[in-house]
Amino acid sequence: MSKPRDVLDKVEARLLIVDDEPNIRELLSVSLRRSGFEVVTAADGREAVHFAERIRPDLVVLDVMLPDMDGFTVAGRLRAMGGQIPVLFLTARDATDDKVTGLRVADDYVTKPFSLEEVLARIRAVLRRTRGDLDLPVRLKVADLELDEEAHQVWRAGTAVRLSPTEFKLLHYFMVNTGRVLSKAQILDHVWNYDFGGDAGVVESYVSYLRRKVDMTEPRLIHTLRGVGYVLRPPQSG
Repeated sequence: MSKPRDVLDKVEARLLIVDDEPNIRELLSVSLRRSGFEVVTAADGREAVHFAERIRPDLVVLDVMLPDMDGFTVAGRLRAMGGQIPVLFLTARDATDDKVTGLRVADDYVTKPFSLEEVLARIRAVLRRTRGDLDLPVRLKVADLELDEEAHQVWRAGTAVRLSPTEFKLLHYFMVNTGRVLSKAQILDHVWNYDFGGDAGVVESYVSYLRRKVDMTEPRLIHTLRGVGYVLRPPQSG
């Protein structure tokens, strides 16, 4: 269980993650912190309500199946606090009735198994709707290459490009770091979460896949710096 810090750096938003599975709490907290969020976690409904009262999060990512009370009950208690704390349900349930119930008491839902990219996109979409943060990143553009984070879509010269979740995450990492040289170790750490090394060959393979899908026409945007890494660079003007 993580605890709120008294002094916070400037962050995109403060999130409360509620799930009784430690591996899911860890996966989400690490990924969302790397994406610029402050994260507090809770393992059950009681902890969730306690932390929500204490820290007033900007959004709660809430599992429906909790050991002490279900997520619908927790969401109701959060609503009773006032201030309308946004809730994103995270649930293994995919029945229509559960979805209808979830959307009646929450702002959105993600069904397990989920992709981290989808969770991140939905969090930002809910924040935009509920607090009017129109400056949160939605669409990235470099030359004629465009990526819509919320819709999870990519275009090159106006033509839609189908990417796998990993290819999308890799391209997103390149685009948010446009002009910055990224080493294979950095890419492994961010895209595959290898904190202590890993097979650099997977980076070469996926950069090759990505190039074949989004970088086969001029101007070429993804460049290799031998012995250093890769960089996505806009074409030079003039």
